[in-house]
Amino acid sequence: MAPLNLPVGQTSITARVQPVVLFSICDAYIRRNEGKDRVIGTLLGSISDGVVDIRECYAVPHNESMDQVEMDIVHHRTLSDLRRRVNSKERIVGWYSTGQGVSGSDARFQMYYETQCQNPVHLRVDTTLTNNKLDVVAYVARHLTLGDRSTSLAQEFQQVPCEVRTVEVERLGIELLQNEVTEKLPSEAENLQTAIGRLQSALNKASQYVDDVVSGRRKGDINVGRYLADTCAAVPYIRKEDFEQLLQDNTQDALLVMYLANLVRAHVALADKLGTAALPIL
Repeated sequence: MAPLNLPVGQTSITARVQPVVLFSICDAYIRRNEGKDRVIGTLLGSISDGVVDIRECYAVPHNESMDQVEMDIVHHRTLSDLRRRVNSKERIVGWYSTGQGVSGSDARFQMYYETQCQNPVHLRVDTTLTNNKLDVVAYVARHLTLGDRSTSLAQEFQQVPCEVRTVEVERLGIELLQNEVTEKLPSEAENLQTAIGRLQSALNKASQYVDDVVSGRRKGDINVGRYLADTCAAVPYIRKEDFEQLLQDNTQDALLVMYLANLVRAHVALADKLGTAALPIL
C-alpha cells in the first residue's frame, strides 16, 4: 500500500502587511451583504527573498454552503487587470478571509489561487475582535499526496510569520487618530469661522511685523517685505462701503439658494409620502 506523503519542516516564507490592507479588509467586512458571515478577497504585492510584501487588496463576491463554494471569477479577473494596468509591478500573492481559524471551504479557495500565483498566502483577519484584538495570521498550504503521485489528496494550512509593517508617515497618522478625539464633524459655518480666525491671526502677525520694522524695534527682511508687497498688490482695492454691500448681496443670494433647496427637499419628501410627483412647489 502506497504511503501518504506530507512535506515536513518549516517554510521560509514571511508575510508583511501594510496597514492600508487591513483597513480595506475591515471596510469590506462592514459593507458585506446581509446574511454574510465573512468576506474574501485577493491580495496584491510582491515577493522578494521569501518575503511576501502585501500592499493592496480588493474584495471578491462569493457564496459558500456546506457542500460547495462559488466565487465571482469575472469580478476577480476584471479588478486584477485594472490593477495591473495601474501598477504593473504588483501581482497576485494570495487571498484573504475574515473570521476565526481555517474552515473546510478555505482549501477550495486556496486551490483556485494556486492557479493565479505560486504558493499563495492565505491571510486571515479576525474582524470579530476576539479578546479585543484584531488578530492577523498568515498561512501557506502543504499538499498531502499518495505515494509518488503528484495529485493532491488534501491540504494542510501551516502558519507562517506575519507582521504589520508601517512607514513613518503612517505611524504618525495612526497616533494622531488615536490622540485626537472628535465627537462630531464641524459644519460649514464652523469651518468658515475657523478659517476666518486663522486669516485674522495671520493678518495681525503681518501687521505687527510691519509696525516693528517701521518703528525700528525689529530688523526688516527683504524677502519678507517683497512677499508682503506682492500679496497686497494681488488683492484688489475695494472701499469699505462697497465691500460690505458686496458681502451682503452674496449672503442674500446664498440664503435664497438654501431656501429653495429646502423647499424642493420638502416637496420631494411630501410627494414620496403621498405617492405622487405632481404636487405644485408654490
